[in-house]
Amino acid sequence: MTKAGYTLPVFACAAAMAALHWLRQNQSWQTVAVDLITPAQIAEIPIEQVAGLSENLALGITRSDPGDNLDLTRDTPIWAMVAWGGETAQAVTIKGGEGIGKILDADDQPAIYRYAQNLLQANLQRMLAPGEKITVTIILPEGRSLAVRTSNAAFGVVEGLSLLGTTGISQPLSSPDQLTAFRAELQQKASRFESLVFCIGENGLDLAQKIGINPKQLVKTANWLGPMLVEADALGVKEILLFGYHGKLLKLAGGIFHTHHHLADGRREILAAHCALAGMQSSDIQAVFHSPTAEAALKYLRELDTDSGSDWVNQVYGAIAQTIDTRSQEYMQSHNNRNTSVPVCGSILFDRDRKIIVKSKTACFLIAKLC
Repeated sequence: MTKAGYTLPVFACAAAMAALHWLRQNQSWQTVAVDLITPAQIAEIPIEQVAGLSENLALGITRSDPGDNLDLTRDTPIWAMVAWGGETAQAVTIKGGEGIGKILDADDQPAIYRYAQNLLQANLQRMLAPGEKITVTIILPEGRSLAVRTSNAAFGVVEGLSLLGTTGISQPLSSPDQLTAFRAELQQKASRFESLVFCIGENGLDLAQKIGINPKQLVKTANWLGPMLVEADALGVKEILLFGYHGKLLKLAGGIFHTHHHLADGRREILAAHCALAGMQSSDIQAVFHSPTAEAALKYLRELDTDSGSDWVNQVYGAIAQTIDTRSQEYMQSHNNRNTSVPVCGSILFDRDRKIIVKSKTACFLIAKLC
């Protein structure tokens, strides 16, 4: 049995609670009881260190424990500095310090998202007397260096990590137990629908609903696309729409059916190969190949189209989408020992702004049925 851990916002909150307790009592806690809110349970979080930095300022330190997840933040320190006084009308002002990413599309606001904000506000306000105010600064000392190993920049977050998540529980999405849970959901939905939509993550699930797809036909796969495709075939699903961020989904065009970056990453090779097949100049192919992220490669292609009046984005990504469809069906066929036809596959790829880049021909057909 795999172990679930907690998301980064939980440890940030625990560190802040420990620091506030020091300011009030001049005492340290060995553990802090954090109300996770979602889910409705209490988590006991160990406190590594807490100290007063001045009469009005204290620092609490915890360490991330994501459970049995493949998570690069494992054991990373999370600091919270808490100072008396606030800069807003709120009792708790939350700021991002070193190692907390900045959101480019939101005037460089700190990447401390809704769940983290709510968690900190709810737990810290309970510790304040009426009229008291505090300012909390969250710091991830290793955040800047860890961020270069993530896809944060592809989603417009730079210079650090995000305090992201919709829950306090860090589910081991790459563990066999999580695959079992995904398969159970797939089995339940396959018994009701012949057409399903596979979404790798929350962005895909949200965007799919916004364009009108029935949420009851959405299935989250995380990185387990290969096993989930095989399961869908075995269950008799007739049509599958693959709906995902291009930096993940394009891996399928290279025959990579487990998309976690710890296992395989051929994105730039796949993009460069399709650019070459489309007839692009060598210098442009090399620029795409050496792009630091899939998002940067897409930006280069878009700028090339603008400057030259060409249509490389549609040509390259159209070919990638068609290849994803073909290789997905070939993958299912290779695992099908029943001599039966496999589900029809279509694919939709979107960018970091959750704008659709391309729909394959089959995807257009499926969308017309699903929406």
